Amino acid sequence: MLRFGSLILISIVFTKTGLSTAEIGHYEIFMLISGLLSAFWVTGLIQSFLPLFEKNKTFSRNNPGKSPELFNAFLVLTAFSILTLMILLVLKRPIESIFNQSSEIKYFDLLLVYIFLNSPSFLTEYIYLLKNKPVSMLIYGFSSFLIQFLLVSSAAVLGLGMFYCITGLVIVTTMRYIWLVFLLKKYARPAFSPVFIGEHLRFGYPLIVSSLLGSSAQYIDGFMVMSNYDPATFAIFQYGAREFPLVLLMANAFSTAMIPEFSEAGNLNNALARLKQKTGRLMHFLFPCTLVLMVFSDWLYPIVFNENFMESAGIFNIYLLLIISRLVFPHTILIGLKKTGAVMWASVIELTVNLSFSFVFMLLWGIKGVALGTLVAYGVQKSVWIIYVAGRLKIRPAKYIPVRMLSVYSVILLIVFLLTL
Repeated sequence: MLRFGSLILISIVFTKTGLSTAEIGHYEIFMLISGLLSAFWVTGLIQSFLPLFEKNKTFSRNNPGKSPELFNAFLVLTAFSILTLMILLVLKRPIESIFNQSSEIKYFDLLLVYIFLNSPSFLTEYIYLLKNKPVSMLIYGFSSFLIQFLLVSSAAVLGLGMFYCITGLVIVTTMRYIWLVFLLKKYARPAFSPVFIGEHLRFGYPLIVSSLLGSSAQYIDGFMVMSNYDPATFAIFQYGAREFPLVLLMANAFSTAMIPEFSEAGNLNNALARLKQKTGRLMHFLFPCTLVLMVFSDWLYPIVFNENFMESAGIFNIYLLLIISRLVFPHTILIGLKKTGAVMWASVIELTVNLSFSFVFMLLWGIKGVALGTLVAYGVQKSVWIIYVAGRLKIRPAKYIPVRMLSVYSVILLIVFLLTL
């Protein structure tokens, strides 16, 4: 919530300063490229690391003290960062043509530094999670993202231009990386293990592929809009193409926290019951919040941002509908039970659906059609996982999904959405 909150506040500040819509578009392109090239493997590697921490075939659980798993996970993340930089350097020109850039990618050198430092830094919060230090995680989050907001937004307020805004972003990322090194010195044992790295990659590669395909929707959306519209329209789309952060973050955090429970032998029925119960609690809280936000989004967008982003509200309302699929967690069961192949293949189907429907809908309804294609694709992906869990694992949806509650809330949300049109 702190990470997304800082990004949203920065976006608001940008629209209230002298930055043009085109300059804001260049910032969004910077963030899009960095996310496109790194988010999928960061997510896949960290998700696959969680069930392996102190539950792997390489290191004995009888060795207390500092963790060799953490050290090797850091090495893997660093190696992928270097590989990403090499790919970006080699494919710079094709990437520029894909992003419809008439000249070089803006702030390219800063982009290289940002990707190298930012990707491994995500490990910090998971060290706190695995070491059961929630207070330390909150302190880290508050301080880290407060500094990010102050450095990036102050450059815009002072009229220094987008270069200094992104420079501020790189500075705070450097600080996060230094803090990660400090935590590794405290909690990790420097014992290089090709065997554990191989185990990590074997278990993790389906999740990397799944994350690449499953999370590619936002990047596919961005590509389509960028290839057919100017940077200003791209900025309008990006400001609307955001899920309700509270839904996205609470759903992802909940799913991540439940994964280790499904990896414990003999705990399946209890884990399923807890998954269903806690999902219901999330629904009672998040669906009403989403309904309120959907009703008032047309009014809020011009106030929070400015009149240029009026059209973003309609796109945002479409993305709010993603809560219906977000609050269903068959993938949590699959990852916890190490059925990562099924996770990957469902994401292949999701990508195919997203490409097809987003393109067709864009021809019919413009940039709003791109968002509708993404909505369909996410629903198909979750449906495939539900069918697999029911068919192969013999776990009925009703055992982990509050079906009646989900149905009622979904119908109400769809009615409100149609009324807002």
